[in-house]
Amino acid sequence: MIEPFPNEKAKAYACEVQQAIEACHCIDYEGEGRYSTDTLISSASDQMFGVLVCKDQNGNEVVLKAFSGHYGGKYLIDGWVPPAFDVEAFEDFVEAGDARKEELSAHRDPELLEKMQAVSKDLQMKRLSLYRFHCADGGIRGIEDAFGGELPPEGTGDCCAAKLLNHAFSHHLLPISMFEWHVDTIVGSDGRASGKLHFPNTTRCRLLLAMLLGIDIVYRDQSIIVVNKPSGLLSVPGRGEDKQDCVVARVKRLFPMCIEQPSVHRLDMDTSGLLVLAFTQEAHRNLSVQFIKRKVHKKYVALLDGVVKEEKGKVELAFRYDPEHKPRQKYDPVLGKWGTTLWERIQVESFGIEGRLVTRVEFEPLTGRTHQLRLHSAHVKGLGCPIVGDPLYGNPNGASRLMLHAREIRFLHPETGAPMHFLEEPGF
Repeated sequence: MIEPFPNEKAKAYACEVQQAIEACHCIDYEGEGRYSTDTLISSASDQMFGVLVCKDQNGNEVVLKAFSGHYGGKYLIDGWVPPAFDVEAFEDFVEAGDARKEELSAHRDPELLEKMQAVSKDLQMKRLSLYRFHCADGGIRGIEDAFGGELPPEGTGDCCAAKLLNHAFSHHLLPISMFEWHVDTIVGSDGRASGKLHFPNTTRCRLLLAMLLGIDIVYRDQSIIVVNKPSGLLSVPGRGEDKQDCVVARVKRLFPMCIEQPSVHRLDMDTSGLLVLAFTQEAHRNLSVQFIKRKVHKKYVALLDGVVKEEKGKVELAFRYDPEHKPRQKYDPVLGKWGTTLWERIQVESFGIEGRLVTRVEFEPLTGRTHQLRLHSAHVKGLGCPIVGDPLYGNPNGASRLMLHAREIRFLHPETGAPMHFLEEPGF
């Protein structure tokens, strides 16, 4: 995930913040000046700062700033946004957890290390459950909603971006520009630390930021946005109030300057992967032409239910809408639209608790027919093996989702003409 918002405006404010910190020798330069920058003058310091520029409901500009984790042991400092947890409850929990570990270590036990590790993991999961994040859609969620039952990387939830976005959404502010930076601790002759601005790697917080924003942003500029769509989310709005939540709606909520109809292609609701949308009419027109002229190249990864013996091949079949079994398509070489798919076997592997054999395949569709890859996989005139988890053309067989992912996409940037190439591996 890259910077979710433009950074120019926020970077200008970040420079002002950094200059004020250095001039006043403290980070609470707007208050009593109790929190010295001596904390930064340490080879062990890995402090990060962030600025988020927002618009309130009246269109006024609001500037927020945050530091990562705590600063010198303090979570609450005037002028900086608070963490995403109740500080008093958090500190009480940490104190109780430390006491529990001390009590355990006081006993001579040959299995002490193993027990300490189990206790530490349990305490960390319970500590993380105290975090509550306000999201772009108005919901309030926890770290467990982003990571499930998995233990996230250390420091998750404490980065500046997560704190800033949580604070913005909790106050109904619209983010428009964000910048984060580390302070390089270069100590001068006067003992002061001078800072350099550079954007940090946000890979650690990617899942959390995707939850906060509602979309996993792979790339964004003034013309286009590329997102990694999750399985189960519509690409565009459907019919009915219950089908309005989709990638398009979430993009437009975050970027109000987006055109009314930004979608240039779609993925089935059950399919995950790379999706490109346009912010401007010119970009939309250019990308649409590229799709029509088949200048856009896409590749998918799928798990097929069964063993495909051939190494590679091509499927050419015609299908049309089946009104008696909607939303399914049916094979019809007379009235159907022909679709062509190149495929290559990656490997045969086991799947699920029962360990049944499935085949991992890479698809390259040369056309874009409805349900093309699902049909070309399942039909006897195709590969004869439905995609794992396909409720329309196969049998879900206990799979949590359709095992089909748009892994790769290539096209020319609609404004600059530069080659664009994106690759996102599947989560299965």
